[in-house]
Amino acid sequence: MIKREAYLSRIRPFIGKDLIKVLTGIRRSGKSVMLELIQNELLAKGIKSSQFVKFNFEDLNNSHLCTAKALHQEIGKKMKAIQGKTYLFFDEIQEVTDWEKCINSFRVEFDCDIYITGSNAKLLSGELATYLAGRYVEFVVYPFSFAEFSEIYSICFPKLQTAEIFKKYLILGGMPYLNHLGYLENPSQTYLQDLFNSVVLKDIVKRNKVRDIDLLERIIAYVSSNIGTIFSATSISKYFKSENRVVASETIINYLSYCIDAFLFYKTPRQDLQGKKLLTINEKYYLVDHGIREAVYGGNAKNINLTLENIVFMEALRRGYKITVGKAGFKEIDFICEKANNKLYIQVSYLLMSEETLNREFSVFDSIQDNYPKYVVSMDDFDMSRNGIKHRNIRDFLLSLDWN
Repeated sequence: MIKREAYLSRIRPFIGKDLIKVLTGIRRSGKSVMLELIQNELLAKGIKSSQFVKFNFEDLNNSHLCTAKALHQEIGKKMKAIQGKTYLFFDEIQEVTDWEKCINSFRVEFDCDIYITGSNAKLLSGELATYLAGRYVEFVVYPFSFAEFSEIYSICFPKLQTAEIFKKYLILGGMPYLNHLGYLENPSQTYLQDLFNSVVLKDIVKRNKVRDIDLLERIIAYVSSNIGTIFSATSISKYFKSENRVVASETIINYLSYCIDAFLFYKTPRQDLQGKKLLTINEKYYLVDHGIREAVYGGNAKNINLTLENIVFMEALRRGYKITVGKAGFKEIDFICEKANNKLYIQVSYLLMSEETLNREFSVFDSIQDNYPKYVVSMDDFDMSRNGIKHRNIRDFLLSLDWN
């Protein structure tokens, strides 16, 4: 277990405060481990483990507590035996019916510090906004970054160079549990396939009562095969029509939104840099973990340019950037990343093997006159920076602490 300091550094200021800490993210991204790491932080501060109350609601032993009333009664009993502040840890809280009312009641009634996790983006919508508005902070937990993957992989295989570790990352991705499988390729891919099926069945089909599972699987396969490609629900509908299957655009939009809610896909809009506005059609979609794509569909090496783009996109999300795709005339900039007063532009390429490729990748920035950092990122080791545009090897770029 590595100490995921990038997350702990954000959570630490809120430990002990009267705000509910909500950890969200795709199933098995490490949310439960983050709860353990937070508990370790508390123990290091002198808090006693007897002050912790912990429940995982995917554990069948806790199934009798999956209503707000039953959970409230159980916590009330436990509170009577605890002296001082109580620290409540609830894993996969969405399994508890009306959990929002229950959590809010704990916050009001007891001297407690509350941490919850969930595997659905709508955890923080609907009724929660009414009961807990302004009383929670959210932290999205993603699969391992390349830096985190390198840290734990180097413990297992200390003699490998960064380039070799990156080759493994390209295939296996960053799901944390792969460490327990020794990063062996066949067991890892089996695990990722099972994880994918679990997300589809539990977090998409069951939660949203999806009837046409075959259609859902086809949509997921289509998007996974076209990560980083601009398309719309209408274009997917036309694709299915060419396959002699009529599917309404509205159905496709609904199914895609279910996948986004389950943190399987992330959607990013396009931004017209000349018109200074967001475009409402033809977005890009990225997969939460490229290792899942390789395990389920294959093709990471064949479509390496898209795989690299997916990796950079997810890294920008981890770093807290708001991301859009840039449109400048007929040219597309892969990513415009904005955070607070910072902005940067990123163009991702596999290899800059020819002058034509160099000109194409660097020229996308020609019409942008501001002084924010502009990067071309590729697998090349040799620095090809020009005209104030920085070229970076993708491994170095992902491991860099500062992109500005």
